[in-house]
Amino acid sequence: MKLLKEVEGILQKLEIELKIRGFSKATISAYKRHNFEFLTFTNKQPNKTTIDDVKAYQVYLYDKGIKPTSTSLKLSSIKFLFNKILKIKLITDEVGYPKLPKKIPDALTRNEVQRLFSAVSNKKHLLLLKFMYGSGLRVSECVNFKIRDLIFDNLTAKVRGGKGNKERMIILSEEFISLLKEYLNYRKEKQSEYLFPSKRNPNKPITVRAAQNVIEKAAKNAGFNKRVYCHILRSSFATHLLEDNTDIRYIQELLGHINLDTTERYTKVNPEILRKVKSPLDKLNNKSNKF
Repeated sequence: MKLLKEVEGILQKLEIELKIRGFSKATISAYKRHNFEFLTFTNKQPNKTTIDDVKAYQVYLYDKGIKPTSTSLKLSSIKFLFNKILKIKLITDEVGYPKLPKKIPDALTRNEVQRLFSAVSNKKHLLLLKFMYGSGLRVSECVNFKIRDLIFDNLTAKVRGGKGNKERMIILSEEFISLLKEYLNYRKEKQSEYLFPSKRNPNKPITVRAAQNVIEKAAKNAGFNKRVYCHILRSSFATHLLEDNTDIRYIQELLGHINLDTTERYTKVNPEILRKVKSPLDKLNNKSNKF
């Protein structure tokens, strides 16, 4: 009971510090959850927790089948609490992070994107999907977007509170603006500051889960046999800009990537890019080796 109260106090300190540093609500919730799980697992006073406890927790997560990416996020949360808040150097170089797989992002072809949009009859839902694809938004950025951040005159907008709480400028398509103006005129929640307000409470945006439901339903209606999800629209945005020979550094800025390496993953996504590269064998013009 005493330890539980101490854990509650520690998590409260963590929440305060994260708020001061401007972390998003989702990040604060995740950090608190990860640390609660770890402190519950060790069942020790923080100052008595050791590196061996961290390693035992890693083995526990591995045995549970937790993915390396999730394990790394948990370790980062624990490190922040102990090293930054409690001033206990718990996670040092002695603690090895799991090796993360270098996964190539999924993307849709242009025809598949059009096919997906054609399966959506609800105008609000269609606008949501076109915003994610047309501007390369993360789903969390899209659902939390506010009308005040639209700049109609030059087809741009400002994303506030993106990943890492960083602001950036994005592009808007002319088609999106046309649909948007029509949508803003007929929508019922005219007083809401959010572009996509919740029906139940217009003072709040729709949830990420609601947006995921929209694209899953559209993919089902369109007859897709593969998994289609919100982030695939952002990947498709980047891939299609690369196909159009857009400078990769501009794409990096539009996506809000800190490292160019992250953006360069999209050069490996779409077969359309690979088809433009000809094998040197085809350039030899050697006709003599026929069967």
